Amino acid sequence: MSQSSLSFALPSPVRYGPRLGTITLRRGADTASSIIIATPGLLASTSRGAVPHLSRDHVRITDALRWVNVPFETFLEQTPPIPILHAQHPSNASNPHPLHTFLGFDESRHLLSISAREPTDTREMPPNGNALVCVHSLRGVRKLAPAEWAAYARIAQPDVVLALSDTPCTDAPYSQKRLTKSVERSAAWLATLLRPGPIPMPLPIPKKLKAQPVAAAAPAQPAVALPPTPPVFVHLAGLTSLPARKAFAASLLEPLYGPHITALAPLKTLDEGVAGYTIDLAPLKAALSALPDTPSPSAAAVSPSEDPEAHIAALLRASLTALPPSKPRLVTGTTSPHEVLRLIATVGADVFDARWAQRAADVGVALDFAFPVRGERTPREIGHNLYDVRYRLDFGCFSDALPAPHTTATAPEAGTPTCPCAACAPRPPPARLYHGHDAPSVSGEPEKDPARVLPAYTRAYVHHLLHTHEMSAHALLAAHNLAVLDAFFAGVRGVLSASAAGVEGGPVEDAGLFAKEVRAFEEAYDPRMGVLVEAEAAWRAVDTARGKGRLSRETGAGEGEGVAPADAA
Repeated sequence: MSQSSLSFALPSPVRYGPRLGTITLRRGADTASSIIIATPGLLASTSRGAVPHLSRDHVRITDALRWVNVPFETFLEQTPPIPILHAQHPSNASNPHPLHTFLGFDESRHLLSISAREPTDTREMPPNGNALVCVHSLRGVRKLAPAEWAAYARIAQPDVVLALSDTPCTDAPYSQKRLTKSVERSAAWLATLLRPGPIPMPLPIPKKLKAQPVAAAAPAQPAVALPPTPPVFVHLAGLTSLPARKAFAASLLEPLYGPHITALAPLKTLDEGVAGYTIDLAPLKAALSALPDTPSPSAAAVSPSEDPEAHIAALLRASLTALPPSKPRLVTGTTSPHEVLRLIATVGADVFDARWAQRAADVGVALDFAFPVRGERTPREIGHNLYDVRYRLDFGCFSDALPAPHTTATAPEAGTPTCPCAACAPRPPPARLYHGHDAPSVSGEPEKDPARVLPAYTRAYVHHLLHTHEMSAHALLAAHNLAVLDAFFAGVRGVLSASAAGVEGGPVEDAGLFAKEVRAFEEAYDPRMGVLVEAEAAWRAVDTARGKGRLSRETGAGEGEGVAPADAA
């Protein structure tokens, strides 16, 4: 089985400022199937391996989906997990991408990564042990051993695997002893994941599977070595402590000693086996909220209450100071495009999860923003709460900043970027499925021009779908929001490219030009994200307006809460 390799091209060795790079995934010697991701870029989150609200057909036609992350804990309700049983089936013996096949992703288009836990989940959990990590499965808390995680990664063969990290999931603040344990365990678990050769822990087989006649009749398979470990990303541990963050970075760079010299050969340091770094903001923000307002000797020079974003940037720079700048940095847990821009400018982050944009689709928000800002820079929201009654007769497209290619009446001006999503630029299917009495003589022949763009769906239509609890509303919004966020990152790269081209002597990004556009963006769009708060309240009101007495509740809600009366939908 061919081994995948991941490389990161960074024209200028920028450590903390804006970085313009390219991530390339090559699967063996087949360069035709390489996946190229321009950075800064996005990563899509999944639920049990599926992008929320999007079917497989939606995923295939959504160009914004290039890197997809799968929290593996949702499959750990049984041992071995279902994806592992699928990968070990005899029919997949020659399949180099069993996890792609099982989840329905295209190995030629989608970079698939797995993490043990959902990075943004901050629910309280039982404490981890020296050799066990607690995860949330569909049947409650389960314990995962580092050797098991290494085996799952090598059997499922994703494109990237995120190493286990001992992130405390109990109430903050944390003692120095607890942070020391976190650093030591995270480094030890990374070493377990990087260790080549056979896994020292066999995977148990459920009794029900042993008793199956098909399994009993199958000939015994000879023992084979597991495939190599996929490219590894490691979380920068240390939480709110500067010394702990520096200590973890130092543990990645210090020469291996003792039994690790032989076990991890030919690696000289742990960092040599690491393809990139991850930064999970959700647990860091939760820990910062429990810190006192005054800075301590082990904290950054500014207190969290004065400027939390500057405090977070100082902590992240403490982790990145000693580490090589030539590896990609993945950030999870961002909550707004404003935060994304600041992390690009102050930390030099490269890839960001799109969970907040996907959450906006959950609560009925159609994102509407662009970078750099075009047109008038008057203060506005970053999107539209389509639950609001003011959209019941609004037949415009989802976004003004990124309009649809054409509507029933108008078309955008030449040269204006348009939204390519399935909601703003729907295209007819290349073939038609006929069911029952449906036939070409009844519903017409299949589309002769599948590339033809149809009129966009309107805000009024989705407003109606939301109030009638139609799932297609969230599918349209999810596809649109991912496209808007992808266009946002394309705009960021465009500004960085233009600034680099204007610098004499080489591709060095001009932070001044980028900072100017960031200030314009912050002036134009509300950083408080009030539209999401408003939409979530409306979503909860409509979601609970069901069953007996629903009509009276909807009528009594009134327009002040953003919920349409019963006759408005």
